[in-house]
Amino acid sequence: MTKLTGRIDDWSAISAKPANQVILATQELTRRFAQFTAVDTLNISVTSGEVFGLLGPNGAGKSTVIKMLTTLLPPSAGRATLAGYDVSQQPNEVRRVIGYVPQALSADGSLTAYENLLIFAKLYDIPAQRRRQRIHEVLEFMDLQEAAHRLVRNYSGGMIRKLEIAQAILHRPPILFLDEPTVGLDPVARTQVWELVEQLRTDYGTTIFLTTHFLEEADSLCHRVVIMNRGKEIVTGSPTELKAAIGKPDATLDDVFIHYAGNQLVSGVSYREIARTRRNSQRLG
Repeated sequence: MTKLTGRIDDWSAISAKPANQVILATQELTRRFAQFTAVDTLNISVTSGEVFGLLGPNGAGKSTVIKMLTTLLPPSAGRATLAGYDVSQQPNEVRRVIGYVPQALSADGSLTAYENLLIFAKLYDIPAQRRRQRIHEVLEFMDLQEAAHRLVRNYSGGMIRKLEIAQAILHRPPILFLDEPTVGLDPVARTQVWELVEQLRTDYGTTIFLTTHFLEEADSLCHRVVIMNRGKEIVTGSPTELKAAIGKPDATLDDVFIHYAGNQLVSGVSYREIARTRRNSQRLG
């Protein structure tokens, strides 16, 4: 992980936007790999304090969007700004105002939670005199204080995910990216993550940008969602608006997804089949 330049002493040091103002925006954002266009002229905007969902089948371009917004992959064309900073021109400033929880495991199992957080505190250049207090604060917020000095390899899946979120918010970023935050978690752990997301938004005004294949999760958490397919934005709106728009009584977000993105995914496997498989894997823990 790249060490960030500049110190972050307090939440107020981050130039977050007031509520209801745009904090993340893309204009014609595009990413090509040779002749293949993974993301095609994407235009979205997210307001401060919003929970925004990025939905789409496998191969839709979601991961590429996340990588561009978190400065891990440069755009081929277009631009994106986060908290007023341009991802191409000001990547260090962008990294200061975001937290990122990837799908891949980001906590070291051979270390304790406290040791993992101490590494992140140093990477984020949190002043030495504030590190201990900041670590204790996030451990308490995540209800991990009793397990702070246990090796992470002995944590449950839900505890690991909470630690990874703690790592991502240690420097108090105004924007938090969550990539499939509840994959592999049991129902209790999933609910805990949902509650943490809502608490981050209500208590600290954190803007949440998440991807998920669990559409009931998006329906429950997100103020608005964008559905992508084959690199392009298909539709954007609140879950309530999108369900009403398809004119089906008692419509679910699954129905909306199928209506706009189609039942047949890029991989050739039906959306309903994947959704059923994921639900079964959740029940089995």
